[in-house]
Amino acid sequence: MEALRAICGAFIPSLPTTALAEEEGRVGLDKDLERFYLASAADSTIPDEVAELMVNRCAWEAVALVTVVLWLLATRVGTLALCGGASFVSGGVGRLPRVSRFSDMPPERREAALRRWNTTRWLFPLKITFTVIKIICHFVFYTTVDENSENPCWKAIGYSVPATEEEPRRERTEETPAPAPARACRPLDNGVVETKQLDDNTLLRSLAEKGLAVKTGASSRAHHTVQCDAVIVGSGCGGGVAAAVLASARLKVVVVEKGDYYTAKDYSSLEGPAMERLYEQGGVFSTANVTTTIFAGATVGGGSAVNWSASIRTPADVLQEWSRDHGLPVFGGQGYVQAMDAVCGRLAVTDRCREEGFQNKVVRRGCEALGLRVEAVPRNSTEGHFCGSCNLGCPNGEKRGTDTTWLVDAVERGAVILTGCKAERFILERNTGGHGKNGHRRKKCIGLVATCMGNGITKKLNIEAKVSISACGALMTPPLLRNSGLKNRHIGRNLHLHPVSMAWGYFPENSQKEPPLTGKCYEGGIITSVHRVTDRTIIETPALGPGAFAALMPWESGRDMKERMRRYARTAHAIVLVRDRAAGSVIGEGRVRFTPRSEDAEELRAGLHRALRIMVAAGAAEVGTHRSDGLRLRCKGVRDEDVEAFLDEVTVEKGPMHPGSDKWALVCSAHQMGSCRMGASPNDGAVDGRGESWEAEGLYVCDGSLLPTAIGVNPMITIESVAYCVSKGIAESFAR
Repeated sequence: MEALRAICGAFIPSLPTTALAEEEGRVGLDKDLERFYLASAADSTIPDEVAELMVNRCAWEAVALVTVVLWLLATRVGTLALCGGASFVSGGVGRLPRVSRFSDMPPERREAALRRWNTTRWLFPLKITFTVIKIICHFVFYTTVDENSENPCWKAIGYSVPATEEEPRRERTEETPAPAPARACRPLDNGVVETKQLDDNTLLRSLAEKGLAVKTGASSRAHHTVQCDAVIVGSGCGGGVAAAVLASARLKVVVVEKGDYYTAKDYSSLEGPAMERLYEQGGVFSTANVTTTIFAGATVGGGSAVNWSASIRTPADVLQEWSRDHGLPVFGGQGYVQAMDAVCGRLAVTDRCREEGFQNKVVRRGCEALGLRVEAVPRNSTEGHFCGSCNLGCPNGEKRGTDTTWLVDAVERGAVILTGCKAERFILERNTGGHGKNGHRRKKCIGLVATCMGNGITKKLNIEAKVSISACGALMTPPLLRNSGLKNRHIGRNLHLHPVSMAWGYFPENSQKEPPLTGKCYEGGIITSVHRVTDRTIIETPALGPGAFAALMPWESGRDMKERMRRYARTAHAIVLVRDRAAGSVIGEGRVRFTPRSEDAEELRAGLHRALRIMVAAGAAEVGTHRSDGLRLRCKGVRDEDVEAFLDEVTVEKGPMHPGSDKWALVCSAHQMGSCRMGASPNDGAVDGRGESWEAEGLYVCDGSLLPTAIGVNPMITIESVAYCVSKGIAESFAR
């Protein structure tokens, strides 16, 4: 902890304000700026929170590696080995220099050591240590709030939380608190059972009151038994649609969701607490090699509750590819088109937008200046929706996720939603009817075993069902199926992430082209404009709160990072999203492997080149990427050839996500697809063209893991449309 505290203090140091004021020609800095520059991540409880998040959220390999490095830095010999000559300090007059521990090194030497770790080509463990601590330290520093839900740095960087009428906000605690007791008039109140607030007796009573047949476990080891027609694991884009369709077919549906239920009044737009409540791993989730940061929803509504509203239909060429090349006729027929129509109708999708936010204005202006086509992005919100924090749950309730649409429909038709309830495994038995109707299904699924995550319920649930559906997403469905005993080799494979790299441009308020681009980077609709670079690459805009911004921005020094953060509000980002060819894998719960192919890296490089060009054309004063060396270009007075030289330099490395280079950048992913893909046979996929497991009759998959490949656009409409088709097929089989 001593070494970790010293590293945090080197990343975000306390800086003297007198010299800074003199450089800016001031007598002194104002109170907010002075507080900002004097603040250090070595102070208060920041290092303790960094340690807690790292241990609880990161892959065990990364935790073990960082722990070893910190242990070495707590010794003189280890510090000498990892920091070299920087570890020598003066021994006093007439004495030889001596080796110090990392925490005893002068601040400037600690900072220099971190810079070397970041740029080392061969000592990959040090680069991983640098990356893990840098990301978590900056995220915690800029998201931690006091009892008034304020962070002391926000005013200095031009950030303020959007004003809402929600209940008083709560800061991050050791365990995410359960939502407040049920309030009247929540959309799902008639069907939701929040298990964290119940004990065994009140749980069974609640289930019985909602029309379910229940039976208490007779012995201490027995499970409570719940009977229904269909059990669905997950309430996001897939599970929400499936629940509505099956409930409308008069099936008794139970939805099992490990996350909690929140409504617009619960969304505080506080980045740290909201990420902890609403995202897998609290938003601190990366691939095993720490090169790709992953964002996935983990609440009622799943990804649809925290996504960026983009509602783009499946491209026609992708549907043709899936139908023709993968032998899946469901994607080639009129039924799928009708499914997209039904989905877009239920979400009231519109491509009209009354006013764009700052970042989308930048992309649109840059594209128009270069003569490039820019398109409006359809959204599942109103035309006047100007919310920049929908990634933290839409605080005004205008975004139509499954929690406000499909799940409402399901509850109105008798569906029950168990929150705070984690699926353990599906219950499989021998298929006594032979090998199943297709000759392959030797097993039959008869239900699900689930655990209530609160302390009040002592027994597991045995949910007996005629049909069982895994809809917990491309990251969580594979571990669940494996835990259930399924062996198909495609389970967990063929994972696609839509890798994203980012370009940024700084637009000072008083030095822009006319008319000026007004606003701040965190205001306005997150995605309202898109530019297509190639048939596999698009450029959109992201949602980056101060914590995410600081975590992803390159670090060159403590002072440089604080200067970057002062410009946060007027720094626009553009994301380059690639329809990846690479196939990663889900190797366990919360454990993902992903290595891009060279073609994907080349697509990202070309996209970054275009995105930077757009920023320059829009009038940016300075542009750059997230490459680790922080290379950037000041645009004032530069010639076209200087711009081209910079663009070539900043995108010329092995790849924007290649950790073997001394200049690389973190990549992000908010779209996960394909880890249990549909296939024409068991040799081609984990499930058939109707979404049913090749191994177990009555067990279906109904989420993004079904998709045969990446699709190249935001996948919400595609996932919901596939789920619509799969669940319609299930309902028809029940009717027969």
